[in-house]
Amino acid sequence: MEGLVNSRIIPIRTSCRRHYSVFLPTFSLQLRNKNLNKGQVWMMRRPKSLDSVAASIQPLEASTTGNTDNRQPSKEVLELWRSADAVCFDVDSTVCVDEGIDELAEFCGAGKAVAEWTARAMGGSVPFEEALSARLSLFKPSLAQVQDFLDKRPPRISPGIEELVKKLMARNTDVYLISGGFRQMINPVASILGIPQENIFANQLLFGSSGEFLGFDANEPTSRSGGKATAVQQIRKVKGYKALVMIGDGATDLEAHKPGGANLFICYAGVQHRESVAAKANWLVFSFTDLITALE
Repeated sequence: MEGLVNSRIIPIRTSCRRHYSVFLPTFSLQLRNKNLNKGQVWMMRRPKSLDSVAASIQPLEASTTGNTDNRQPSKEVLELWRSADAVCFDVDSTVCVDEGIDELAEFCGAGKAVAEWTARAMGGSVPFEEALSARLSLFKPSLAQVQDFLDKRPPRISPGIEELVKKLMARNTDVYLISGGFRQMINPVASILGIPQENIFANQLLFGSSGEFLGFDANEPTSRSGGKATAVQQIRKVKGYKALVMIGDGATDLEAHKPGGANLFICYAGVQHRESVAAKANWLVFSFTDLITALE
């Protein structure tokens, strides 16, 4: 605990050409000047004036058994997709072709053991927060290791995602990244796609004054099971979106499809096909081309 109190946030360099902050956006995280020497961090509350009641469009029901027909979207699904005023993307194995924490662990020499925990977490067999803590404890990445990883392993994004994001933005659809991964690794992805920092909801690695690993910020909603659902519900409450779509590959993405959250869940199985998740999706796609074409 003492190490955390005396820790300080150290910026991480990246090889991405666009400017961005590698830590929390200014709307949600600030440092109190009088406490800078102590490294204390506090979360700002959102202004009450931004609170609004989201429209009462109910989420489409998905199959609770096996949905063998969801590769062909219904008319209702297509209408919701085309009318969405916000789309939230998972990052690992969706926007990107790999699992960020697995890649970092492999870089640090603990890839196999961490990948096994990731598979369990994404399949929904263990609580996400338990899996996250267990994975990090297996290799405890230092600040220097994370920086070295970012320098040598630039993001590998999925085919078609850049075109899809551009098309959505051209339609004035807001785009968000909602991830159980780490902000230090997701900020370069957002920069490539032109997604603003304030539209990222992700976890935060914590380091001590010497760059040693201390843990992760447990106050982030995405650090625990049901966290993506909480993040999506917060987004809708603040922004008042009438139709919001969640796109991802895992059980934590499916959880966001609930009243007050995502109206539509699209399972992207172009990297990982998790059958238990895909069966409950409103729409199952293996290529972002399907989503691009449906907007035209």
